[in-house]
Amino acid sequence: MATSSSEGQAVKMLEALQSDLKSLCMETKKRYPHIKDSCEEAIIKVRGASMNPQSSLSQITSQVLYPLVQAAETKDPKIVKLSLSLMQRLIVAAVVDASSGEHVVETLWMLMESGVEELKVLQTVTLLLTTSPSIQGHSLAKALVLCFRLHFTKDATVVNTASATVRQLVSAVFERVVAEDARHPPSQHHSEVGMVEEESGAESGGVNLEELKVLSATPPKTLRPAAADAYLMFQDLVQLVNADQPLWLLGLTEMTRTFGLELLESVLTTFPSVFYNHQEFNFLLRDRVCALVIKLFSPNIKYRASVPASVQQATPLDKPYFPIAMRLLRLVSVLIQKYYPLLVTQCEIFLSLMVKFLDGDRPMWQRGLALEVLHKLATQPSLLQSFCTNYDMKPHSTKIFQDIVNSLGAFVQSLFISPQSTGPLAGGGAGGGAGQGQSPALLAGMPVGPGVSPQPAFFYRGVYLPLCVTIPTGQAKSSYLEMLDKLEPPSIPEGYGVSLAYYCLLDIIRSVHLVMMGPNAPAEGNSGVSEQYAPTEEERKVHEQLVNSAWCGLLAALTILLEACTDEAATESILKAIQTFASLAGKLELTTPRDAFITALCKSCLPPHYTLTVLNNASVAAAASSPATSSSVTRGHQRSPSQESQHQYYDAEVRHQVVAVGTALATPSLPVGAQQGPVMLTNKNLQCMRATLSMAHCHGGVLGAAWHLLLTTLQHLVWILGLKPSTGGSLKAGRSTAETNAVITTAVIADLPVLSSMLSRLFESSQHLNDVALHHLINALCQLSQESMELAYTNREPSLFAVAKLLETGVVNLGRVEVLWRPVTNHLLEVCQHPHVRMREWGVEAVTYLVKAALTHKHHPPLKDNQKLQTLLLSPLSEVSLVGHPDVRQKQLESLLHILHSCGELLHHGWPLILNIIGAINDNHSEHLVRLAFQCLQLVVTDFLPLMPWACLPLTVDTAAKFGSQTQELNISLTAIGLMWNISDYFYQNQEKLRASLTSDSQVFPDFPGVPNMPPFDKLWMCLYARLGDLCVDSRPAVRKSAGQTLFSTIAAHGALLHHQTWQAVLWQVLFPLLDKVRQLSDSASTDKVDQGGNILIHHSRNTQQKQWAETQVLTLSGVARVFSTKQKILQALGDFPRAWALLLDFIHTAALSKSNEVSLAALKSLQEMLQAGRPSGLPPMPSPATDVAPASPQLHPHDSSVPEDAIANWNTAWKVWHTIGSEVTKPPPDEVTRGCDAYIPSQPFLTALVHIFPHLYQHIKHRFVVSDFERLWWVLSGCVSVPVQGDSSPFILPSFTEVVLTPLQEGVLQALSAVEKEITEGGSASRAMVPPLFTLLLQFSSYSCQAPSYGNVLTRPHTTKGSTDWVTMNFVPFAERSMSMVVSLYQKTCAWQEVIEAQVLKNIIQATITPLRLKYRCPAQTTWKLAITTLLAVLQEGLQLARQHPTHFKDMWAVLATALDSFLFSNSPPPANQSSEEAERDESIDCQVVELVREEILPYAHATPSHFIVSVMVLLNKGSIESASGTDSADCEGFKLREEFAKTCFETLLQFSLLTPSDFDTTLDNAARSAANQALEAANGHVTLGLSEVSCGNTEQDPSSTPTPPQVTTKLAVTSLLHRFREVLVKYVEDERLSGKCPLPRHRIAEISFVLKAIATLLSSLKKAPVEKVDSMTWTQLIGLYPHLVEVGGASGGHSGSPQLWRSLREVLLQYAQLLHPPTTSAAAPDPNDNTTNPATGTTTVGLINGT
Repeated sequence: MATSSSEGQAVKMLEALQSDLKSLCMETKKRYPHIKDSCEEAIIKVRGASMNPQSSLSQITSQVLYPLVQAAETKDPKIVKLSLSLMQRLIVAAVVDASSGEHVVETLWMLMESGVEELKVLQTVTLLLTTSPSIQGHSLAKALVLCFRLHFTKDATVVNTASATVRQLVSAVFERVVAEDARHPPSQHHSEVGMVEEESGAESGGVNLEELKVLSATPPKTLRPAAADAYLMFQDLVQLVNADQPLWLLGLTEMTRTFGLELLESVLTTFPSVFYNHQEFNFLLRDRVCALVIKLFSPNIKYRASVPASVQQATPLDKPYFPIAMRLLRLVSVLIQKYYPLLVTQCEIFLSLMVKFLDGDRPMWQRGLALEVLHKLATQPSLLQSFCTNYDMKPHSTKIFQDIVNSLGAFVQSLFISPQSTGPLAGGGAGGGAGQGQSPALLAGMPVGPGVSPQPAFFYRGVYLPLCVTIPTGQAKSSYLEMLDKLEPPSIPEGYGVSLAYYCLLDIIRSVHLVMMGPNAPAEGNSGVSEQYAPTEEERKVHEQLVNSAWCGLLAALTILLEACTDEAATESILKAIQTFASLAGKLELTTPRDAFITALCKSCLPPHYTLTVLNNASVAAAASSPATSSSVTRGHQRSPSQESQHQYYDAEVRHQVVAVGTALATPSLPVGAQQGPVMLTNKNLQCMRATLSMAHCHGGVLGAAWHLLLTTLQHLVWILGLKPSTGGSLKAGRSTAETNAVITTAVIADLPVLSSMLSRLFESSQHLNDVALHHLINALCQLSQESMELAYTNREPSLFAVAKLLETGVVNLGRVEVLWRPVTNHLLEVCQHPHVRMREWGVEAVTYLVKAALTHKHHPPLKDNQKLQTLLLSPLSEVSLVGHPDVRQKQLESLLHILHSCGELLHHGWPLILNIIGAINDNHSEHLVRLAFQCLQLVVTDFLPLMPWACLPLTVDTAAKFGSQTQELNISLTAIGLMWNISDYFYQNQEKLRASLTSDSQVFPDFPGVPNMPPFDKLWMCLYARLGDLCVDSRPAVRKSAGQTLFSTIAAHGALLHHQTWQAVLWQVLFPLLDKVRQLSDSASTDKVDQGGNILIHHSRNTQQKQWAETQVLTLSGVARVFSTKQKILQALGDFPRAWALLLDFIHTAALSKSNEVSLAALKSLQEMLQAGRPSGLPPMPSPATDVAPASPQLHPHDSSVPEDAIANWNTAWKVWHTIGSEVTKPPPDEVTRGCDAYIPSQPFLTALVHIFPHLYQHIKHRFVVSDFERLWWVLSGCVSVPVQGDSSPFILPSFTEVVLTPLQEGVLQALSAVEKEITEGGSASRAMVPPLFTLLLQFSSYSCQAPSYGNVLTRPHTTKGSTDWVTMNFVPFAERSMSMVVSLYQKTCAWQEVIEAQVLKNIIQATITPLRLKYRCPAQTTWKLAITTLLAVLQEGLQLARQHPTHFKDMWAVLATALDSFLFSNSPPPANQSSEEAERDESIDCQVVELVREEILPYAHATPSHFIVSVMVLLNKGSIESASGTDSADCEGFKLREEFAKTCFETLLQFSLLTPSDFDTTLDNAARSAANQALEAANGHVTLGLSEVSCGNTEQDPSSTPTPPQVTTKLAVTSLLHRFREVLVKYVEDERLSGKCPLPRHRIAEISFVLKAIATLLSSLKKAPVEKVDSMTWTQLIGLYPHLVEVGGASGGHSGSPQLWRSLREVLLQYAQLLHPPTTSAAAPDPNDNTTNPATGTTTVGLINGT
C-alpha cells in the first residue's frame, strides 16, 4: 500500500512539473525562445520519466533545473516567480543534490544582488537548507550570508522576514549537529563538570587546543561535516559581535551587535548539548564568548550615574547602551544557568560584575536588570549550592554567595535610607509635600475609603515604595530583560527594585531550605516537627556555610522589609521566610543566627516601647510615659514627632489598623499603685504573633534558650488581647470589655480563635521535646505561674497564661506521665487553694482536666491492669474533695462524670471509691450537685455494670435507691427507679456470669429470714426487690407509681430466674407487706385538697392525698394479681399457696368494696386477671359437646377425680368472693333512701367488670355449678341490671343508637348467661335442672322492655327524658329484646327436654308475650311487639306438637294462648297517625301470619285440641272475617284502618274448615264449656244465637291414627252469624247510598260492600260443592233471603256510576244465585221461612227467621 501511494504521489508530482514547465514555456515563448526550448526538452524528460516507473526524478534534476536557472537570469519578476516556484517544488521533492544545490544557491545569490523577488528568495533558501542536508560548506555559508545581507536591506518587510529566516537557519545548522550526534554517539567528545582548563597546547581527547586558539576558516579535523559548519558559523557570529571580520561567512559586510547577541543567546539556550558534547565548541565558549562578555561588561561597570557626564572618562562609545546591556545580561544569565559546570571561574567574574550593578550610583535600569538576573539565579537551589561550594567555602576565594545576599540587603536598605526621588512622589498631587503627620495613604496618593483595597507597598521613615509586581514563589519573571524592541532605557517604576529584591530574598531562603531539606521538602513555614534533617558531614559543612554566608544580609533586609511592609500577604511571606531561616539555623545548631531571627520575630509582635521594655529587660515604666493615646492614633491626628521613639511608634501604628487596645501586664517590679498607659496592637502585630506561634510550634525542638523569651512575649501578647484560658488550657477571647479590659475591633475578633488554637498547638509540640528540654519548659511555666500567684495575693488581676499552658503541656506529655505528674499536679493543687477565685477556679480546672486526660491516655503497660498507676492518677482528684468550696465539689463531680464517659471501662479497681463519691450526696446538697452526682450514677448503671466486681452490685442498688428517695429533685428520683430497672436487666442478661462469680458474703448481702440457704444470685434480686418495695411507699405519688411499675415489671420479666424457695420471700417479705402497708397508708391518708404549689394544675382525680394513695393501691393490687397470674405454676408449687391465694382474694374483696371507683374497679380487674390466667394444671380441658356424656349423678363429674383438692378449693374461694362482692354492691339501699346521692351506687364500669369476670370464673367452677349457685348468680345479675346510672355519666354509657345497641353491662350479663346456657346445652344432663330458672330469668329480663326494674326506692328518670333527678334508668329495650331472642333460641334447643315440659316453660313464654302484644303500638319501641309475636310464632312451631303429645302438662297453656292471640289480633292500641300505607300492610301481614298459624297448626288438629280453645279460635276467625263491617262510626274508621287482607284470610280459613260434623269436636267439652262458647259467639255477633248446647253431637269416634278430616268446615253458628253480618252490611249500604245523593261513598265503604259480595259468592260456591247432607236447609234459607237485598244494592248503585269492582262482584254473586231459583231436589220441601220446623232427614231443629234473617 505504501509503495502504491508513493508511486501515486510521484505521478502527481511529475504531472505538476509538466504543468508548471508548460506555463513557463508559454511565458517565455516569444521573448526568450532559448528558455522555451530548454523547457520543452525538460518536459520531454519529465514525460519520459512519468512513463517509465523505474526511472527517478533525481536523474533528470539537472535537465529540469537548467531552464529554471535560465529563467531566473532574465530577472523578469513574473518569470522569476515561476522559476522559483518550480525550484521549490523540486526542493520539496528532495531531488536536489549537492551540485544542483550549488546552482540553486548561485541563482538565489544572483537574484539577491539584483534585488528581485527577495521574499521568494528567502522562502526558497529556507526550504533548501531545512530539507536538503547536502547543502554544506561554502554553499551553506553563501546561503546564510545571502540571508544576513537581506536582513540589512531597506525594505522593512524583507528585513523582518530575513531576521526570522536567519534565526531559523542558525537553529537549523545546530539541529543538523544534534541529528548528526544522534547518528554517531560521541566517544571522546563529552566534557563533564569540573573540566580542567588547558593552558598549554597539549591534546585532550584528540583535540589540539593550540590549533583552536588560532582563528581559521577551516574547521577542526575532529568535527564531522555538520558540526564543522556549525563551529565555523558560531565562530564567525562571535567575531561579528566583537566587530571583527568573519572567516567563513564571506561576503557579510555588516552586522549589528544586538542581533548578534540575540543569535548567540538563542544558540546557547537551545543547544547546550552541542557545547557539552564537543570540546571544540566548549573551547569557543570559554575562550571567545566569555572574553566577549567581559569586554562588553566594561562600559556598564565604569559608568556612574551619580558622576556628571563631563567628568566621565569613557568615550561616547563606551557609555552603557541599554539594548546591548540588556542582551548581555540575558547572555550572562544563560551562561550561568546552562553552562556553570563548564565556566566556574568565568561565572565568578560574571557574578562579581553583576553584584556591582546593584551599587547605589548605578542607573536604576541597570540595577533592575541585574535584579532580574539575580532572581533567576536565586530560584535555582543547585546553583546557589554550587556558588557556596565553589566560592564561599574556598579559603582564598571571593565569597560570592555572601556578597550577593549582602548586596541585596544593602540595596534594600539604600532604598529606604537614601530615597531615589527628592521631589513629590508620583501621584502625590498637591499633598506631596505634606508633613509627617498625614496619613501615609494620602501622602502616597493611595486610594482610601470603604471598599477600596490599597496597593501592597513598603512604607518606612517617610519612604513609600509600592510592591508593583507579583511573581509566583520559585519562579523568575523578567520584565526589562524581555524588552528587546527598546532602544532607550525604560523608565523604571517606583518600587520595582524593592519588589524584585523582596522576591530575591524570599527565593534565596526557599532555595537554601530546599538544599538542606531536599527537593521534596514542604513549603517554607509549613515544615512540621516531623521533618527529619540528617545530613552527611560534607553536606552539613555546605549547609552551615550557606546559613553563615546569608543570615546577616537576609536579617538586615528582611527586618526592614517586615517593618515597612503594609500588605498582609507580603508580610506573611516575609514572616514565613524568617521562620524558615531560623529553623534551618536551629537545625544546624547555629545559635547566633537562630536567636537573631527569633528576636526579630518577637520584636515584631509587640509595640516598639513594649519591645524595648520586655526584651531588653528595661523598666516597664517607659511604656507608660508615652503620651500617645488610642483615640488620637486611631483617628490619625497630627502629633509632633519630637522624640525618635514617638516617631517610630507613629510610623508603625499609622500604617496599620489598630485592632486591639489593652493594658500592659503588670510585673512584680512594677509598684502596686503605678498607672499603666494603653497599649495598642495592630493587625500586623497579630500577624507576627501568629508567625511566632507557628515558629515555636513547628520548630520548638530547636529553640533551646529562646524558650523563655518566647513564652514571656506570648504571655504579654495574650494579656493585651484579653485572651482567657478555657477548657484544656486553650485561650479564648473574653466575653465583654469589662472582663478583659481590652478593646478588640471586629476585624480581629474572628482571628482570636485562630491565635488561641495556634497557642495550643505550640504547647502540643512539647511532646516531641526530650526530657531535659521538657523539664526546662515546665520550670519556666511554673516560674511564670508563681509570679502570677504573687500578683494575685495583692488582689491584682493575675495572668492565667502559665497555669493554662502548664495544663496543656502536661496533657500532651502524658506518655511520660511519671516524669511530670508530681511537679505539675503539686503546683496545680497549690493553685487550687489560692484565695483569689479566678486562680482557684483555674487550679481546679487544670487538676481535673489533667486527671481526665491522664486516665484516657494509652499507657504502657495499660492502665486497666496497672493498679498503682490508677491510684497515682486518681489521687489528685480525691485530694480536691478535701477543699470545702462548693464550686470545687461541683467541678470534681463534673470531672468524675467525664472520667466515667471516657475511661470508665479501665477503672476496675476504683469502683467502690467512685460509688462512694457518687453516693455521698444528701438532702443538704444543692439540686445541681445532686443532678451531677446522679448523672454519674446513670453512666455507671448504663455502661459499666459488666466491668464492676460483683461485690459492688448491692452497693450500686443501694446508691440508686438513695437517689430514688432523695427529695431535692423529683425527676431524679423517677429516673433512679428507671436505673433500678436497668440493673435488673443487667442481672438477667448476665445471670450465668453472676451465678459463677457470686459468693454468699454476709458483709455484702443483708439477711432474709425464713428462707435458709438462699442462693447469692437470688439475694441480689431480693436486694433489688426490697429497695423497690421501700420506694413503693414513698411520700411522693410519682415515685410510688414509678417504683411500683418497676417492681412488678421486674418480677414479671425476670422472676423465673429465682429459686423455687425464694418466691416464699418475695411473697411474704416483699409483696404482701407492701399490700398491707399501702392499704394502711391509704386508709389513713388525708382527704384535704393538696396545695397545688404555684401554677401547676392537679387533676381533680388526684387533688387529695387519699386519691393519690388510691392510685398506688390500684397499682400494687393489680401488680400482685399479675404476679399471681403470670407466675401461677411457680406459686402453686409452694406449700402455702392456698393461704396466699385466699389472702390476695381478701385484699381484692376489701378493695372491691371501696368507695373509690378507681380502687374498686381495679380490684375487679385484678380478680379478672387472676382468673384469666391459664387454667391450673389440675383443671380438665373444656369438654367437647360431641364426646361429653352426661354423668348419672349431677354431683359427680368424671374428671373431678383428677383435679387437686387445693385447686378446687381455690376456685371455690374465688367464686364465693365474686358472689359476695356482687351481692353486696348490688344490694338496693334501704327503703327510706330515695336520692341516689345518699347511697353508694356502684358505677356501670364496675358492674360491667364484675359481670365480665363471671365467664372466666365459670370455666373453672362449671362442673360444680348447681341450681343454688345459679340462683345466687340470678340475684347478682338482676341486681346489676337494675342499678341506675348517674345522670352526668349517662351520655358516655348509654349508646346513641338506643334502639339497637346494648350497654356494656347488659352485654356482659347476656354473655354470662350465654356461658351458662352453653354449658347447659352442650354439657351433661346434670346441668339441665338449671334450664327452667334460666328461662325464668331471661323472661324476667325480657319484661323490662315494657316495664323497667326499680332499684329500691331511688328516684330515677327514663333515659329519654330530662329532669331534675340525678339518676337515670337504663334503656332496657335492646337488652329485653336480646333476652327474648335468647329465649327463642334456648327453647328451640331444649323444648323436648322433660324439665322444660314439666316446668310449663311454653306457657310462661306465651304469658311473657301477652303484655307487649296487648300494648302493641303503645310499646316503648315498635320492635318489641314485633319481636314478641315473632317469638310466639317461633315457640308455637316447636311447642304445639309437644302440647298435643303431653296434654296433661300443657292443659293450662291453651287458655293463655287464646288470650295472647286475642290480645294481639284485636289490640285496642291504635296505630300511629303517621303510619304509612306500606307500614300498615306490613303490620297486617303479621296478623295474617298468625291466622295462617291457626289454619295450619291448630285447626287441622282440632280433634286433639281442647274444644273450648277451638271455639275461641272460631270466635276469633269469625270476629276477624267480619271486622270490616263492625264499625259503624266514621271516627273508628280513621283510628283503625281496615284490614281487608286480614279479614279475607280469616274468612277463607272459616270457609276452609266449614261444615264440621259433631264428631269433629272434642267430645269432652262439657256443658259449662259450651255455655262459654255460646256466650263468646253471642258477644262476637252482637245478638243471641243458638247455643252449642242445643246442637246435638254425634258420638261417632274417629280412628286416632287417621288424619283429620280435610279442611272445608265451619260451624253452623259461625255461618249463621256471618250471614247475619252480611245482611246488615247490605242494608246499611243501600240506606247510605240513598242518603248520599250524588256524592259517592268513601272508598273503604265501597271496598267493604265489594268484599261482602265476594264473600257471599265464595260461600255459595263452597256450599254448592259440599255434599248435600252437610248443609242444612236453614243455611240455604238464609242465603236465599239475601237475594232481595242484593237486588236493592244493584238498584242503589244504578243511580250513578259505581265502582267497576262493585259491579263485577255483584254480577258474580247474582250468577251464583241462578241455581238457587228452585230448591235443591234432595229436600222434601222447601221450608217456610216463617215456620220453625224440624227437618226429619237431618233431625236438626230449624230456627225461623223473620223477614228472611
